[in-house]
Amino acid sequence: MDNAHILVVDDDREIRLLVGDYLKKNGYRITLAADGRQMREVLAASGIDLVILDVMLPGEDGLSLCRDLRARSDLPVLMLTARGDPIDRVLGLEMGADDYLPKPFEPRELLARLRNILRRLHALPSRGVAHQTGRWRFAGWRLDGRTRQLTSPQGVVVALSGAEYRLLQVFLAHPNRVLSRDQLMDLARGKEADPFDRSIDLRVSRLRQKLGDNARAPDLIKTQRNEGYVLAAAVEAE
Repeated sequence: MDNAHILVVDDDREIRLLVGDYLKKNGYRITLAADGRQMREVLAASGIDLVILDVMLPGEDGLSLCRDLRARSDLPVLMLTARGDPIDRVLGLEMGADDYLPKPFEPRELLARLRNILRRLHALPSRGVAHQTGRWRFAGWRLDGRTRQLTSPQGVVVALSGAEYRLLQVFLAHPNRVLSRDQLMDLARGKEADPFDRSIDLRVSRLRQKLGDNARAPDLIKTQRNEGYVLAAAVEAE
């Protein structure tokens, strides 16, 4: 995303200025904040495209800020930390961060990760569509978003896990469109999702089983080699 507006939140003035200057030289608009209070003021007054958020902040820490932000917004977050404990990375991603970079870091790596987040999110059809409540019909099947019930063409109710339900909603929101594995993971991500779980293939396989789709020659959820998956069906929203 060209000329994206980045908010850098870090209580270390030197790092804050260094990151800000480096990103400005690479074409981004930058706003700086030293703590959670300033971060909220900026978010309320400015259109921000991505937040670079330090974990270790005075007062409310970065993990809490990320969790609060994710509860209200899908704004992408890249977290920074000086801690070396892997549990911090796990916690940051579980709070909803899109990526995580430990300090000290190379500015070029920060730039690469930032660009990757923006590129991936910009390519998504629309983030958050997997949380709609409605009714859909497709290939004789029916999904009720209010009750989360999936009913087969024969009238049999099929139980879905939370992950399977969200994944199916994503496919129904974008029928006959190839979605990459990264897009599916981002669109179908739930609060309980494992931050290291990239096994979208397994989730698709399980959903195919629930839909009675032949794994060797699927009719509904087709595999596009080296691209992703596509729901090959007309979808009618009630």
